[in-house]
Amino acid sequence: MTSTTGSSVKSASAVRRAAVITHGKPDVIGPGLERLERVARENGVELLLPDEELAKHGRTDGHGSPRDADLAVVLGGDGTMLRALNRFLGTEVPVLGVNFGRVGFLSSIRPDELESALARAFAGEYKVVELATLGAELEGERGCAVNDVVARSSDIGRMVELGWSIGAENLGGVPCDGLICSTPAGSTAYNLSNGGPVLMWGLDAMAITFVAPHLLSARPVVVPRGRDLTVVNRTPDVAMTILVDGHVFGEVAPGGSVRIALDEQRARLATMPETTFFRRYRETFA
Repeated sequence: MTSTTGSSVKSASAVRRAAVITHGKPDVIGPGLERLERVARENGVELLLPDEELAKHGRTDGHGSPRDADLAVVLGGDGTMLRALNRFLGTEVPVLGVNFGRVGFLSSIRPDELESALARAFAGEYKVVELATLGAELEGERGCAVNDVVARSSDIGRMVELGWSIGAENLGGVPCDGLICSTPAGSTAYNLSNGGPVLMWGLDAMAITFVAPHLLSARPVVVPRGRDLTVVNRTPDVAMTILVDGHVFGEVAPGGSVRIALDEQRARLATMPETTFFRRYRETFA
């Protein structure tokens, strides 16, 4: 099964093997795993559980390489979805979510729909959207984000002054609490809560939004592929922490910089045919 950037296509064949990724706390999903196993048995689908999932749930069967799966099923919230999408980067395995979290914007199946929706998905009735990702380069290290890359003060409560440039153009400095560079998938998370623009899934672009800027001209910007962002820490006595999908990636000392750009890898998000981006947006944020 293939798809182009931003496109949605119907699966060409039924699912025979499905990887399983669950919330970090097993009690969050309750009997969800048992329900998934029952649907899989009824539809002749082999479940592949990574070692950490087997240990988490006290299972001894179902061991197998998740990358051999036709589809990955996630039982959890957006955090679990991000973890799974990142895990399957570079593979052809799409990730389908059953929302056992609070928001679950990236999931297209409600817990009460688990049996009926997964039966349809295992029969091949789902779509795939290829999502742009971000690459962050810092001191020779590279991190990949499905959601966002955030630069913020390492000293909580202290402002930082960030210099920024897009491509070869220097755009000056902004005193602020931080900066968010988000993918379309991440545009409805931290970016949205700071007044940043919403980008529809499938767009090949990134949004740049400052957090609490002390400058009226610091407005959100949407940047296409090929226009890399460089952020320089101009604060003389405060380091800058870089977060990749919410996890600390590194620190930028005064005078140092981080480079952020759209990555070549794409995350493959599976959704039910009726669960469109705008339907999820309306249901979640209305």
